[in-house]
Amino acid sequence: MAEGAAEAPAESGGGGDSGASAPERGVAPIKAQYLTTKEQFHEFLEAKGQEKPSQEPEAGDPGGNDLVEPEAKRIRLEDGQPGEAAERGEQPQVQKRARGQNKGRPHMKPTQYDKNRLCPSLVQESAAKCFFGDRCRFLHDVGRYLETKPSDLGPRCVLFETFGRCPYGVTCRFAGAHLGPDGQNLVQEEWVRAPPVRNGLDKALQQQLRKRKVRFERAEQALRQLNQGQVPGPAPAAEIPKGAEAESTPGQDSGDTGQDGGDTGQDRVDTQQAPPGPDAGGLPSGSVWTRGPLTDEDVVRLRPCEKRKLDISGKLYLAPLTTCGNLPFRRICKRFGADVTCGEMAVCTSLLQGQTSEWALLRRHQCEDIFGVQLEGAFPDTMTKCAELLNRTIDVDFVDINVGCPIDLVYKKGGGCALMNRSAKFQQIVRGMNQVLDVPLTVKIRTGVQERVNLAHRLLPELRDWGAALVTLHGRSREQRYTKLADWQYIEQCVTAASPMPLFGNGDILSYEDANRAMQTGVAGIMIARGALLKPWLFTEIKEQRHWDISSSERLAILQDFTRYGLEHWGSDTQGVEKTRRFLLEWLSFLCRYVPVGLLERLPQRINERPPYYLGRDYLETLMASQKAADWIRISEMLLGPVPPDFVFLPKHKANAYK
Repeated sequence: MAEGAAEAPAESGGGGDSGASAPERGVAPIKAQYLTTKEQFHEFLEAKGQEKPSQEPEAGDPGGNDLVEPEAKRIRLEDGQPGEAAERGEQPQVQKRARGQNKGRPHMKPTQYDKNRLCPSLVQESAAKCFFGDRCRFLHDVGRYLETKPSDLGPRCVLFETFGRCPYGVTCRFAGAHLGPDGQNLVQEEWVRAPPVRNGLDKALQQQLRKRKVRFERAEQALRQLNQGQVPGPAPAAEIPKGAEAESTPGQDSGDTGQDGGDTGQDRVDTQQAPPGPDAGGLPSGSVWTRGPLTDEDVVRLRPCEKRKLDISGKLYLAPLTTCGNLPFRRICKRFGADVTCGEMAVCTSLLQGQTSEWALLRRHQCEDIFGVQLEGAFPDTMTKCAELLNRTIDVDFVDINVGCPIDLVYKKGGGCALMNRSAKFQQIVRGMNQVLDVPLTVKIRTGVQERVNLAHRLLPELRDWGAALVTLHGRSREQRYTKLADWQYIEQCVTAASPMPLFGNGDILSYEDANRAMQTGVAGIMIARGALLKPWLFTEIKEQRHWDISSSERLAILQDFTRYGLEHWGSDTQGVEKTRRFLLEWLSFLCRYVPVGLLERLPQRINERPPYYLGRDYLETLMASQKAADWIRISEMLLGPVPPDFVFLPKHKANAYK
């Protein structure tokens, strides 16, 4: 899950005295000449850096309230604060303080352009007529569509320049770059190439999943053995029907009958035993007899000892970050030196249902040389079947189980952190998935569920025996969330408990000094989560062992690359542009907490220190430090053009920003 920040008061500590010498606890130590007040900060931004802010706050808004906040956010009361009910003499209702995700935000998207959408059959220039005919709710008149279509956002189309053809045709918001004089979609034949993204969902497979016609033989075999209390072995090529043992004779040829341990044909001949007669007491525990010729499936299948090894010790691992850990963001981190990447958490039940939005989380760019996917689920059957499905349909280097998600939506269903207290189900999930996967299986856990009840040191030896190739330990409990720093002393203790299985550590790494201290605990490597959201160039800093005083123009160039990658990934039509904008704004809600190196009194910036109000070395640097959603939207307009009139944005993790 996406990481929040350590707890700190919600309001800024800049205060009225911009030259306070004693640093406030939990506040980043910025040089006095850059500090300012909240009123002066926003006055400077409103003046667009042309005028020096006055020293007196505006009389109309003495509290510096954020006028772009929706009404529900302005009137919300803290615990114990009297409101209108108290003025009327009524008993005030105590409202629980909001924790976790910002669930009260309005889920709105631009709709004015959806009223006159062009039919996909015309967009894709299909020779066939519209499948829905007269019942189609989309436009079939290109001229009428162009009359209502908003103006282009720029003269250059990323998709056309990258792939030689834009699949969005006239609906592209940069269509002028690839439309001919008669409105035809131009194609540069010498540039045309397939998008460098793998792990897409095939339409035929999606239909089979929706109709529940996909069979999971290996998963069902492993689940049967787990239900019988056996350690699952590799699934056989074919099972003998009941009573078939009586048809076998002790002198049967060894090539037809043997003890199937999942080995290759040569090993099977060496280890085969005579089948039991009619009076035999039954098959050995964990063994299944097979009959028939040796098939290609038997030869190709790997034994557990022959599984591909996951050797990533000492590498920098980008954590699977929900919402912000999308493919364009991972491309940014790969460019700055991330070695291992992992897709966002995908829910197993949604994958088994063939949901397109969930399968999109599994997509992999060609630059991701070591890539895994993270699965979330609460039950062995869905997790094992999903693992078998992914094993034969997508290209990954490892599969990770999410046992660290703290949110109620997952926890109350028995998934995420709840699996740490459900050891029987946890064991079945790990053993079952490990059995059906041909790639290594990894697990991400927390220290425990309750703050002072650590469970990881007890689970790690069991995970090693169950078949996990690697475990990542986040140094906080579910109950703790981000109210305290990660417990790296406990992670150091867990390294011994996990040995010889490699253990990665995760938590509070925002500089190369933090990374060096983490590696001194003996972990095999480190996973970086919030640190990458605040400064994706952190991977470069760690590898080069330096602090990078990156300029505001360089940071804007990173955002420009993100928008280019986003348009490639989500599309260049109106929906794709606004989806790119939404994910850009989600990322900006974290980026605003970065404090430039040149402004700090001491290095490095710590992850639990919030920045006070300060004026940067130029206007853009100041704008990027704003924590107002309206200013983030202003930055997005620099990159993606003006927002639609009905566009509303509240960050998903705003309520979790400093908790």
